[in-house]
Amino acid sequence: MKYPKIRNYVGGKFVDASSTKRIPLISPVNGDLLSEMTCSTDGDLNAAVAAAKAAFPAWSQTPIKERVQVFFKYKNLLEKHQLELSELCSEENGKIYSESVAEIEKCIELVEFATSLPQLVTGEVLEVSRGVECKTERVPLGVVASIVPFNFPAMIPHWTIPNAIVLGNCMIMKPSEKVPLSCGRIAALLKEAGLPDGVFNVVHGDTDIVEAICNHPDIAAVSFVGSTKVAKIVYQRATQNLKRCLALGGAKNHLIVLPDAISSMTAQNVVASMSGCAGQRCMAASAMIAVGNVDHIIEKICEEARKIVAGKNLGAVINKASQERIEKYITEAVEQGGKILVDGRNTIVAGKEGGTYVGPTVIDFVTPDMNIAKEEVFGPVIGIMRAKTLDEAILIENANPYGNAASVFTQSGSAARYIMEHASAGMIGVNVGVPVPREPFSFGGWNESKFGVGDITGKSSIEFWTKLKKSTIKWNPEATVNWMS
Repeated sequence: MKYPKIRNYVGGKFVDASSTKRIPLISPVNGDLLSEMTCSTDGDLNAAVAAAKAAFPAWSQTPIKERVQVFFKYKNLLEKHQLELSELCSEENGKIYSESVAEIEKCIELVEFATSLPQLVTGEVLEVSRGVECKTERVPLGVVASIVPFNFPAMIPHWTIPNAIVLGNCMIMKPSEKVPLSCGRIAALLKEAGLPDGVFNVVHGDTDIVEAICNHPDIAAVSFVGSTKVAKIVYQRATQNLKRCLALGGAKNHLIVLPDAISSMTAQNVVASMSGCAGQRCMAASAMIAVGNVDHIIEKICEEARKIVAGKNLGAVINKASQERIEKYITEAVEQGGKILVDGRNTIVAGKEGGTYVGPTVIDFVTPDMNIAKEEVFGPVIGIMRAKTLDEAILIENANPYGNAASVFTQSGSAARYIMEHASAGMIGVNVGVPVPREPFSFGGWNESKFGVGDITGKSSIEFWTKLKKSTIKWNPEATVNWMS
């Protein structure tokens, strides 16, 4: 193994989990054994929650202006260790190095936003009657948990870590068992930045530990990012146990391409959206709706797709099971009448024969009833559906149960506005293939892409990670008593 065995992080120390269930960590890049993870038990989770509970009184009572100083130092450490963190991310996830660098840069941006929180949670004070004032303030929830997926080993944990902790909570982080290395390194850097022991804890495991988190009586809130199927289960289980829950699920993002779109820019954006991070992101374009005659743009898309080469500017998919599942979608689409324009099946990278790769794939004449048009493929694959009008395109987009993102490519302001107003998605792009909002704007979809209220990042996350305390104060006994006082 290249790395020592993966351990939990509890109360400021790395400790062994206590079960006998072990999961090998295989690099999707080349099939090498990186490490081994031991799954945690309910007792291991109890220990982490106890550490967080013990740390909460002192941390929550520390003024936010002091809490945030840890994250100024932490930001500097992320910058200092960006090379190391990027390499680690690529090894365990399979994405190319430049994508991992961008992931750590986004982590830094998320931390930067958290350092602004003291200016955003100042509360309000108003004299409501002579000598009587009302005051509001945001207070932390207590012990919270964050359950994160494999596709962004560092970035998605940073959707929750900085904001939740700066706002005064103590956290239990449950990384994906497919990419557990990055969270351990994050824990070590937070400690180096001065975060008190117990404020941040990492518990490794699989489905059993997710269920234990949802059931634990001392965890006040749970955030989750993953598939819609599991997001529904987590949301139902957590809320049934009277917890706050924000669960982000899957997506089927539609790119609507009109004949007047700029060919080169559209093709580059479509291909970058469908193939970036090997298509393993909930903002990836996996469905394109060609409105009218856009064959000239489709030809350009195929040209751009052929420039994407596995092992060079295209990373691996996470494991063999994912590779087989993605290729099954492609084969099924062909059997149902789709026409492959670029075929990424059976991709092998020389010198990395043990890796799990799928090449960029473009399939034309997909129909909305095909599985590849309805379900999240999570690979570098785009299916092209045909529509005669904008209204027909909107009907196709609206019929999909997901609602993360939708984009339109056009030079018509009225057409763009029409899509912006009618697409059923929480994040809209105009001539942008991956319409992820930058901080302080929040990330979050609609429909079956999100369960719960609010968004997971940006200013919207403040509401989720805190509760509102209202105080009414009177110090002048001589004041006349009335209905307000």
